[in-house]
This record gives sequence, structure tokens and C-alpha cells, in this order.
Amino acid sequence: MPEVRDTAPQESPAQPKGDSNGTRKRATTILVLVLITGVLLACYWWTKGKTHVTTDNAFVVADVFEISSRIPATVKHVHIQDNQLVKKGDLLLELDPADYNVRLRNAEAALDVARNETSGDYAKVESARANLQLVSARLDQADLDLSRGKALFKKEVIPREQLDRLETARKVASLQVQEGKDNLRQAMAEVGLDGTGGKNAKVSQKRALLDEAALNLSYTRIYAPSDGYITKKNVEAGNHAQTGQPLMALVRLDNAWIVANYKERQLTHVKPGQKVVFEVDAYPGREFTGRVDSIMAGTGAAFSLLPPENASGNYVKVVQRIPVKIIIDKQSDPDHLLRVGMSVVPTIRTDRRIMDILKELNPFS
Repeated sequence: MPEVRDTAPQESPAQPKGDSNGTRKRATTILVLVLITGVLLACYWWTKGKTHVTTDNAFVVADVFEISSRIPATVKHVHIQDNQLVKKGDLLLELDPADYNVRLRNAEAALDVARNETSGDYAKVESARANLQLVSARLDQADLDLSRGKALFKKEVIPREQLDRLETARKVASLQVQEGKDNLRQAMAEVGLDGTGGKNAKVSQKRALLDEAALNLSYTRIYAPSDGYITKKNVEAGNHAQTGQPLMALVRLDNAWIVANYKERQLTHVKPGQKVVFEVDAYPGREFTGRVDSIMAGTGAAFSLLPPENASGNYVKVVQRIPVKIIIDKQSDPDHLLRVGMSVVPTIRTDRRIMDILKELNPFS
């Protein structure tokens, strides 16, 4: 006979009540810890939202110098390349100075001619003055002869015809004196000795033209106005540069700053001098520091090309953004990693205390 086994299910031994109670206690403890942690995190983020102001509408700005030519000329040499670091006073490019050297020599020659002409004009003045003295002496003699002739005519010593000749001679001498005075004034005016002009008006004019020619010649060498990086270079040797034509740009990164467009409701407690911590999309995980420099005097929309005007009766309120200038701490970016136009996420620490925040929640305050 085969052995028959009992296949009835065996009852498992009953678990102790102490183990189930311990499991419930542990679960309750974990749940309480999770709730406490959640409450603490919520309080932390709520408090941080009240004391830290953040926006992602921000970018890096820096001084940009547009390098252009002051004179029309052909480019002779270009001494820089794109993205090259240059120092203030470095020679960037040279224009062909041939035409301006010729103009400078012409101006020098014109100045010498003016000096010679001025010397001749002084001689004309002395000649006119001497001639005036001569005709003045003739006039004095004519007056004396006329007075004597009148006395002799009364005594019937000389005829009437001779007296008429003396009177005519006196009139001629008087006209000659007037002409001499006019000639003297004209000669003095040419030199600049008469009126409000200078004594060397011609020389001063030619000297000014000489200075202008020398100044234009100096413009054939273009130097860096500041330390920075060359960008947007669009000039090569042989190109013809026009006056005011942009040739390249120089970006000064050692004085960069951030323009952050915060919502108007975020600026309630923002003040100049507050510390700022910001991140840059190009360098994840790295923090840079700065401080609030100033807040713009109006919203970005108010100074736009076409500011909004609610001329009709319909009005839709739009939250405005106000630009805030943030100065970057130089020690946080010693290698000038930040570039113009980079997107940043700045956080302003308003330095508000927890007590100040709690007072706002008090409905009876």
C-alpha cells in the first residue's frame, strides 16, 4: 500500500503582537519625520522667497568701443586679429599717410608765405605812415601860404589869381592828407593792426591750417582707447576706410555688469549695495558674486521705441519689468570668463530678517 501523506494546509504560527506594534511605530516615526522635513523645507523655501529675489531675465553688459576712422584713407597695415586682447594705447591699424604728408607740407609752405606777406604788409604800413606825414607837412605849408596870401591880398600886393592858386593848393593838400589816412588804415587792416583782429591774422589762419593738417596726419594711426578684446573686425589691408565707418569693436570686460529685468513686485525691498549671487548658463555649478549698483528710473517699456499708450477705454494690466544694474565683483571672475550677452540668473539678497517677514503676516500690525 502506498504511503498516504497528509496534504492539508498547515497553519502558520501566529506572529507576536509586539512585532506589528513596532512596525506601526516605525512607519509612524518615518511619516512624522517626512512631514517635519517637508514643513521645514517649505518654511525654508518660503523664507528664501521673501529674502532672495531671483530672475532669469538678465544678461551681461560691458563697455563697447566702436573703432572707426576719422579721415578717408586706404588701410595700410592691420596689427590685430579677431578676439585678440589689447592694451590701452596699442596700435590697431595704420592708414596710408601719403596724401596727408603732402597736405602738411603745403600747410607749412603756406605758413611761411603768410609770414613773408605779413612782413611786406608791415612795410606797407610804414610807407603809408611816412606818406601821411609828408602830405600833412604839405598841408601845413599850404595853410601857412594861404594865410600869408590873404594878408598880402588885403594890402593889394598880390593879385586875386595868385590867391586862388593858394586856396586850390590848400584844398589839394587837404585831400592828399585824407587819402594818406585812408591808405594807412587799409594797410593796418591788412596786417591786423586796426579793428578787432589780431596783429598776425594771416599767420594765425595759416598756422591753424597747419595744425589741422598735422592732426589729420596723426589720425592715420589708430590706437586702442582702452584695454579689451577685439571683435567684429571687418577691415583688411587695402580697404578704403571712410570717415566714421566702423572698422572693429573693442569690448572692455574688466568693467562688465549685469542688467537684470525684475518684475516690479520683486523690487519692494531691493536697494543699492545689496549682495548678489548669480549663475551663468555657460558655466553650470559655478557661482559669481556682485552687488546692486542702481535701479533704472523707469520700466523697460517706458523707454522702448514704441512705448505702450492706452488711448482707448480698454485696459489690460501687464506686469512691468524694471532693469537693475548689478556690478560684478572682479575677484569672482579674474579670468574674464563672462562675455557680453551671456544669460545669467541673479539672486539678490535683500537682508530682510525673519521678524520683519513675520510682522507682515500679523493682521493686527
